[in-house]
Parts: sequence; structure tokens; C-alpha cells
Amino acid sequence: MINRYQWRSTLETIAIPLGALVVSLFVFGLFCGMAGANPFAVYGSIYQAAFGSWSSFQGTLIRASPLMLSSLCTALPARLGLVIIGNEGAIVIGGVGAVAAGLALENTSPLVVQLGMAIAGLICGGLWIMAVGALRHYRGVNETISSLLMNYIAIALLNHLVGGPMKDPTSLNKPSSFPILDINMVGRIPGTRIHYGLLYGIIACIIAYFLIQRTTFGFAARTAGGNIKAARIAGLPVGKLTMAICFLAGSCAGLAGMVEVAAVHGRANESLNAGYGYSGILVAFIARHNPLAATLVAVLLGGILSSGGILQRSHQLPDATVLVFQGLVFLIVLFSDSLYGKFEIFKDKPPTLTTGNTEVSA
Repeated sequence: MINRYQWRSTLETIAIPLGALVVSLFVFGLFCGMAGANPFAVYGSIYQAAFGSWSSFQGTLIRASPLMLSSLCTALPARLGLVIIGNEGAIVIGGVGAVAAGLALENTSPLVVQLGMAIAGLICGGLWIMAVGALRHYRGVNETISSLLMNYIAIALLNHLVGGPMKDPTSLNKPSSFPILDINMVGRIPGTRIHYGLLYGIIACIIAYFLIQRTTFGFAARTAGGNIKAARIAGLPVGKLTMAICFLAGSCAGLAGMVEVAAVHGRANESLNAGYGYSGILVAFIARHNPLAATLVAVLLGGILSSGGILQRSHQLPDATVLVFQGLVFLIVLFSDSLYGKFEIFKDKPPTLTTGNTEVSA
């Protein structure tokens, strides 16, 4: 609940990210203009491709589901003061683990296969990012650098497995693993082409919010993130908190990898390395590491990602134009972090007590 004397700071957390998005749109418009396209027509095309019809909106939601899960890989460790950007690696490892489990269990019931794939994705992704937390806590290795480098290790491991031990001999031009049987794939929500991965993302974000904001575990994590020395003096198990948070963060990204192979691709291949991990970092920063806000930001960014094709067809812009937009948003959002606390209008005023004709600040 928002204290009535704290509405200004609450407004700040909304106004500054929105302002950053508006500035990003303006700069992106300048880029489109220099590329020979009408910026307003480009914005219209992005809207039509993302939200203009029920069919296009379904495509947006399909892209939003892995972004929700991926964003938690950055948002949860941020509560401990950690900047982890190994989302892409955790997605890839989670997807590989899910495929391995799906192939090993393919002769059992579909429910068992899907549960096995989900558990494998959760564990593989969780252990992958937990290794980053262990390096940070026990060896003092910078978590941002180590998580970034582990992305490349995960991608190299994926290429090795789908080109060697897990390779389907029939996949010639695009090395891939053996396929998951159709009956074992994650289904679609009735009446739509949206897979149930969207529900996984929404539920994970809700659980993450209540875990961080409404439990003693979350309070301990936020305390350690605010002042780790004070947390140690207070007797908080900082090491265990780091391992647990990193495991949960990685497991969310690993589940995103499972969703991609079990609901979209049907097998593991280079399509797992689709950039959802890097986009998830952007979602987390725009949402200010708030899991509930991440659901809305993921839908917005999912719409932008789904508009790449139409920009190429209708405006002769490169398909990678949406990546330019993402990069601009990321840079401007990072810069906007320096603006918090700088505007007088957003500074909360303490309540005043009136005693006679004199006002005293509480």
C-alpha cells in the first residue's frame, strides 16, 4: 500500500521510465528518418504488427512469454545487488536439458514427459546461474562478466551437442536434436495459437513478486542487497541467500528455454539462441526489477520484436531495425537511472503537525 506522503516517489518510478521510452521513440524516429523512412508510418506499422488485430496480438503474446521468464533472471538477483546478464545462456542450457529429458521419457505419458521437461529446464537453468552466484560469493568474480562469458559457453555447448551426440541425422542444413513427439509438446490455449508458456510466465512473475515483497526470505534478500555488511552483522546467511536467489533466477530462464523447445521449435537447435535472454535484461531494467511490471513491459517489447518483418517489407528497413530500437531503449533507460532523486517535484515532503500557529515537520 502506498503511503499518502510517498506518492511523489512512487510517481517518479513511473514517470522516469516512461520518459525514457518517449525519448527512445524520438531518437528512433530520427534514425528512421535518416534511413529514408517516415517515422510516423514506422510507428503505425509497429502498432499494427504488434497490437492492430487479434492475430497480431497473439503473436506478441507468444514472444512475450519467454521475455517474462527471462527478465526474472536479471530482476531477482538485482534484489541482492547483483547484475546478472547470463539470461541467454540459462535459456539455452534449460532448453537442452528439457530436450534431453523429453527424449529420455518419450515412451511415458505426455503429462510425465512435460513435467520431466519442465523440471529439467528449471534445474539446468538454475544450476547454470547458481554457478555465477558461487563464483561471486566464494571467489569474488564479478557476476556481470562471468554471466556474460557463460552465455558463450552455453551456446558453444549447444552447437556441440546438436552437431554431435544429440544430432538427428535427418537434420542436414540446420543441425538439430531429435524431435520431441507432437503428443508431448506443450499445447495451446483453446481457441488461440498462444501456447501455455504465456501462463507459465505470468504465474512465475506473480510468484516472484510475492516471494520478494511478501515473505521473510524476500525481506532478507532485500536487506542483504541494501547493505551486505549490515546483513552479515545481523546474522543473515548471505551465501545461502545468494545461491538460492541465483538458482531461482536461472530456473526461470531455464523454464523459458523449455517453453521454446516444447511449445515452439520441437527440438534443440540454433533457434534457441534467439536473443530472448538479452531482451529479458532490457525488460528487467525498464520494469525497475519489479516482476509484476515485467509482465507489461514484456508484452510491449514482444510487440516490438514481432514487427521486424513488416518494417522490412513496408519501409525497406533492415530486419535488425528492431534491435537498434532495443539498443536505444537500453542505453536511455540506463542513463535515466542517474535522474532518480534529481527532480524536486518528485521528492516526498514529510507530514507536518500543527501546534497552535506553528507547523512542525514530523
